[in-house]
Amino acid sequence: MKAGIHAEYIESTISCACGNSWTTRSTKPAVHLDVCSQCHPFFTGEQRIVDTAGRVERFRRRYEKKDGA
Repeated sequence: MKAGIHAEYIESTISCACGNSWTTRSTKPAVHLDVCSQCHPFFTGEQRIVDTAGRVERFRRRYEKKDGA
């Protein structure tokens, strides 16, 4: 490797919104994640729908109308 052209590779703390954290190596000292393997629905087996605008409920109402007709 050429000297002076690569980023510094330091010990880093990775933290998730669920509170899980671990230490690894990275070019940044700290990284914040929204989901990790401890809280992601694929790994936990639970389904969570994050709906802030009511879109899921609106879609379900429309689907019920078409299905019933």
